Amino acid sequence: MIETGSLIRSLSGRRAARNFHTFVINEIGQAIVTGQFPIGSVLASDAVMMERYGVSRTVLREALKTLEAKGLVEARPKVGTRVSPRSRWNFFDPQVLAWHFEAAPDPAFYESLFRARAVLEEPMIALAARHRTAEHVRLLKYWCHQMETAGDSIEQFGLACLEVHGIIADSAQDMLLRSVIGVVELTLALALTRDGALSGAAYRAQSAGLFAEVTAAVEAGDVEASVALFETCRLLDRRQVY
Repeated sequence: MIETGSLIRSLSGRRAARNFHTFVINEIGQAIVTGQFPIGSVLASDAVMMERYGVSRTVLREALKTLEAKGLVEARPKVGTRVSPRSRWNFFDPQVLAWHFEAAPDPAFYESLFRARAVLEEPMIALAARHRTAEHVRLLKYWCHQMETAGDSIEQFGLACLEVHGIIADSAQDMLLRSVIGVVELTLALALTRDGALSGAAYRAQSAGLFAEVTAAVEAGDVEASVALFETCRLLDRRQVY
C-alpha cells in the first residue's frame, strides 16, 4: 500500500519510513518496471534474493505475493517466479504508477496516462461543479493559496496541487472517478521535474493561476467553464511532460 503524496514527497529526497516488507516490494517492483528484471524473465532463487535484500524468506515470500496481486509476477511450480507481461500489470495501482517515475521516458505511456486523465476528469469536474459544498470551496481556496505561496518548493507545490485534485474528486461524490488520483500524481511528478514547454517556475505559476480560476468556476457552479479550465490544466501538464 502506498500513501497518496509519497511520490511527490520523494522529489525532495524525503522518503517515508518503511519496513523490510515495503522495502523489498519497492526494490523488486521498481526493478521490474524499469526493465532491470525483464518481462518474461525468472527471478533469482529465494536464497539469492534473501541475500541481495537482506531479508528473511517470510518477508521475501510476502513481498512476492503482493507483487503477484499487482499483476507484476506469477509464481509457477518448478519454474519459479516469472515477470508477467505488461498487459497483466495493474496500472491503476498507485505504487505501480509511482515506479514508472524512474523508468525511461515513454511517450506512448505518457499519452495513455493523459488519455486516462481526460476520460475520468471531465465527468469528475462537471460533478464537482454541481455538487460542491461551501466546505469544498473553502478547502480549494486554501490549497490554491498554498500552491501560489510555495515559492521554489516543488514538494509544497505538488502536495498542494494534489490536495486540490483530491478535493475536486471528493466533491464529485463518485469514488470510482477518484481512482484517477494515482495517475495525476505520476503526471504531476513528471511535470514538476521537467523543463518542458516552460521553466519550472513559470509552469508552477501558470498552474496555480489556472487552478484559482477552476476554483472560481466550481464555486459559481459553472459546469462548462469548470470543464474547459480543468482541461487547460491537464494540457499544461501534458506539454510540460513531453
